[in-house]
Amino acid sequence: MNNLKTGEVISKRRKEQRFTQNQLAEVLGISFQAVSKWENGMAYPDIEMLPKLAKALNTTVDALLGYSSVVTDYDSRYNTEEYYWGLLPNQICYDIMKILPPVKPYRVLDIGCGEGKDAVFFAKCGYAVTAFDASGEGIKKAKKLAEHNNVDVGFFKADVLDYQFDGEYDIIFSSGMLHFVLPERRKELCENLKKHTSTGGINALNVFVEKPFIGQAADKDCKREKERYLWRSGELFGYYHDWLFQTCGEEIFDCNSGGIPHKHCMDTLIAQKREGVGN
Repeated sequence: MNNLKTGEVISKRRKEQRFTQNQLAEVLGISFQAVSKWENGMAYPDIEMLPKLAKALNTTVDALLGYSSVVTDYDSRYNTEEYYWGLLPNQICYDIMKILPPVKPYRVLDIGCGEGKDAVFFAKCGYAVTAFDASGEGIKKAKKLAEHNNVDVGFFKADVLDYQFDGEYDIIFSSGMLHFVLPERRKELCENLKKHTSTGGINALNVFVEKPFIGQAADKDCKREKERYLWRSGELFGYYHDWLFQTCGEEIFDCNSGGIPHKHCMDTLIAQKREGVGN
């Protein structure tokens, strides 16, 4: 997926809706030159514009970004009785608890929660948890897991690029899904996460990193590997240069997800928003 492909989708959907570029621009409150640049692959719609654009073209943000096939892949993974990623919480969950232990019901947002194992773990520990994922099958199983553990988690289906952040959270957490975000959208996304974090709160994120000596995993369960965009080493840390780093590291590890042994490199960051920081 790239700007040109997204532009082709916009052009195709616009014509199907019988809009001229001028008419679409008028609906969106922008210039027709902006629409033309999108369709020619010369520019990309702002993240705030994507939901409005999807609505005008009678489609979804997923479809505009070519993301629907990825969602379908994960729906297929999760459409089983077993939990694809297991039920043990991610190690980063314990690291979060050391920094902000649940002495009160801190507000947690879990982005890309999958089948809900981490969100349910936080809720069992006493945090107030909201969590979303683009996979409907994942959310269905997450709700089932929460019910089984007698905890209340605000699960809902959403795409991170479509979701309109509301209010502030004490902990924003995302593990192993931000490689689906286009490189040109990452800084803006991180700024948005920072903006919606309370003072003293933390963002706990990990991302898959590209290394020339590690080939991209040939995951048999993912039919569209090219829709994954590995991060540059240290890229995530740069977006949080003005926050206090509680955890910052890079790790190479073995993985067997999808049934094919392979290696990953991952950058992990837990950064804390301090008093007086703008975002």
